[in-house]
Amino acid sequence: MPLQPSSARMYPLGDAAIVLQLGEEIAEETHQKVKAVAQFLDQYSFPGMVEYVPAFASLTVYYDPWLVSGQGKTDPYAAVQENLRQMLDQLESVSSNVPSSLKEIPVVYGGQYGSDLPFVARHTNLSPQEVISLHSQTEYLVYMIGFAPGFPYLGGMDKRLTSPRKEVPRKIIPAGSVGIAGPQTGVYPMETPGGWQLIGRTPLTLFDPERESPSLLQMGDRVRFVPISEEEYLNWEEPMHVY
Repeated sequence: MPLQPSSARMYPLGDAAIVLQLGEEIAEETHQKVKAVAQFLDQYSFPGMVEYVPAFASLTVYYDPWLVSGQGKTDPYAAVQENLRQMLDQLESVSSNVPSSLKEIPVVYGGQYGSDLPFVARHTNLSPQEVISLHSQTEYLVYMIGFAPGFPYLGGMDKRLTSPRKEVPRKIIPAGSVGIAGPQTGVYPMETPGGWQLIGRTPLTLFDPERESPSLLQMGDRVRFVPISEEEYLNWEEPMHVY
């Protein structure tokens, strides 16, 4: 789906950021547009750009107003707007269907690793094994990374698994915990508070600041969960397989 500059909206976020709105709902088509813009900015950033933060249907660009304005000679917001409009013009005829990699995430479901699996099963009128089967047979899309470093917001979960957040969030959730909140599923990359219903845990390290790329998952990746036994979890040493 080619990008259409006329369909994109821009508005300021404070005095040093601009939001590029590329859609109004969580959809893979919109995600592909966000990803295409992000990849373009990776290669062709403009003077004064600090960073960008992609979201479900938008991308926020942070900039240094002093550098963007040419040391106070022009309006920095107007200058960034013009830079982004020129970028969208260049992307108009470019397909945003950017290829992505498929990554398998091993998960031990239930028990001490997924103590909310029984609740999710009761809430959805499914058996625990049916919850596991539905959760692991889907190919998910990483729409964005947020909440905590390396935390993937995954789209594509079977609607039959939709479950509410916990009324009282946990103070501590172990790193690697796989949870469900509403129509989404995700993986906690580090020990943190949280209110998602926990159904399993992966032995993989999703975020490691010592790695060249700290976050194991990136926006646009495809993910599949693979059920493993507790013994496999405890003895896991092999790196994640990437296709």
